[in-house]
Amino acid sequence: MTTHVAVLMGGWSAESDVSLASGQACASALRAAGFRVTEVRVDRKVATRLTDLRPDVCFNALHGPIGEDGSMQGLLNVLGIPYTHSGVQASALAMDKPRAKAVLARGGLRCPPGIVCAPRELADAHSWEPPYVIKPVNQGSSVGVRIVRPGDNLPACGLSWEWGEKVLIEPYIPGRELTVGVLDGEALCVTEITSQRGFYDYDAKYRPGGSVHLLPAPLVDDVTREILAMAVRAHELLGCRGVTRSDFRLDETGPGTGNPFLLEINTQPGMTSTSLVPEQAAHCGLSFPELVSRLVESAQCDP
Repeated sequence: MTTHVAVLMGGWSAESDVSLASGQACASALRAAGFRVTEVRVDRKVATRLTDLRPDVCFNALHGPIGEDGSMQGLLNVLGIPYTHSGVQASALAMDKPRAKAVLARGGLRCPPGIVCAPRELADAHSWEPPYVIKPVNQGSSVGVRIVRPGDNLPACGLSWEWGEKVLIEPYIPGRELTVGVLDGEALCVTEITSQRGFYDYDAKYRPGGSVHLLPAPLVDDVTREILAMAVRAHELLGCRGVTRSDFRLDETGPGTGNPFLLEINTQPGMTSTSLVPEQAAHCGLSFPELVSRLVESAQCDP
């Protein structure tokens, strides 16, 4: 019998539109690969919908909280429906940027230092010497990310912050934006991302022409090998499975060829046919239908 795959998409996070694009692209690719597919737009009745639907596998194309932070993974464990991507623990840990950074740094990976504070504290004084980066502790797709540069006014986060009660502050790392997909524990390749917007923010990621992807990234061999190894190590340290994407900045201001800093790891990377991970898979000879098929074939619940 043909495997029945429910593609989970949408939800109610700030990344719901991105999730819909990923989900629809994955559903089309899975149909092309011969699977029976039902598209499920996730709302708060999703447990009832899945109980009635009884799919063989769920393809998790959700982005952001609920779908990416271990919540949906826990529900699918309870329902006994195998699902793609990482399990509860890895998903929850990767989504909590400060805790993930602590684990990755203890594992020997070079991560930027950082502090966590309340948004209102940023309205009183700079928490870091500019330039620095302000991030939500648990969002993706660069939602809420801001760069504070020398001479900028104090961030008015105490009045306008929409992303929870905590803010992650990191030093701004000058240099090149790089990313690596890892599939089933093996690195795909390094992509360099350039954008006229100055950094790879939400608009640069999702608006047509917002960024240019160079793959493989034009790097010296030693740096390429180091970044690929760091991405695989991050995937392993957090206990991820399926596919992940790790994001880096390459600081070339000091001596030598550059120091790559691991910024974060994404357990639910964008999955349209032109997203970064599918681009890298295609570069490695794996078509988009083949990529999503591999994810379905390796789907599982937590042990």
